[in-house]
Amino acid sequence: MSIAVVDYHAGNLSSVLRGLERAGAEARVTDDPIEIATSDAVVLPGVGSFADAMSYLEKSGEAAAIQDAIEVGVPFLGICLGLQLLFQAGDEGVPGATGDCAGPVRSGLGLFAGRVKRLRSERLKVPHVGWDTLDIVPGAGESPLLEGIPWGASVYFTHSYALEDEVNPRIVLAKTHYGWSFPSVVGVAHVFGTQFHPEKSSAVGERLLRNFCAIVDRARAGEVL
Repeated sequence: MSIAVVDYHAGNLSSVLRGLERAGAEARVTDDPIEIATSDAVVLPGVGSFADAMSYLEKSGEAAAIQDAIEVGVPFLGICLGLQLLFQAGDEGVPGATGDCAGPVRSGLGLFAGRVKRLRSERLKVPHVGWDTLDIVPGAGESPLLEGIPWGASVYFTHSYALEDEVNPRIVLAKTHYGWSFPSVVGVAHVFGTQFHPEKSSAVGERLLRNFCAIVDRARAGEVL
């Protein structure tokens, strides 16, 4: 299989590439919209800020390529910021952003309804960095992305922003609590996202990436996901 790891020139993507290769995929980092749109699968990694990433993706044509690929059924995995960009809006990197509903935001890819905002807690440090648990929602364990991953599995996070806990519950596969219970895995049909970094999450992360590769194989075989 050929998996495109989207490069929006915001950081080192080698750990994502190695994680996919360990999971058995042939992956390549690319900023070419044509390559992105014609790959067997697309992975959008998590580096940089919401506003800066979206600006580059739009100007480069990569945003349109991602949307085109998803529209025709190409499996997609967003990691950390890559999950956040699937949604309507976020305020990270937006001048004058206040973190409340009245503040300015930057539009995202808009595949799902929802807003990304800064984590807030009087007791906990922000950013949220380190190992934390996945609370898989009832029934979500049947998702092919989470096959073999138990409730309470420990995975690695590093982020200061997260989805508000008001998104469509039908797309939420797992939650994690840090300041509030935010969606940490989302998915519907062939589109998935993880707030944590599977490429840094040891055996659990490798299992998730292998599951994603299996989803890609099913799509290549013509199965409707």
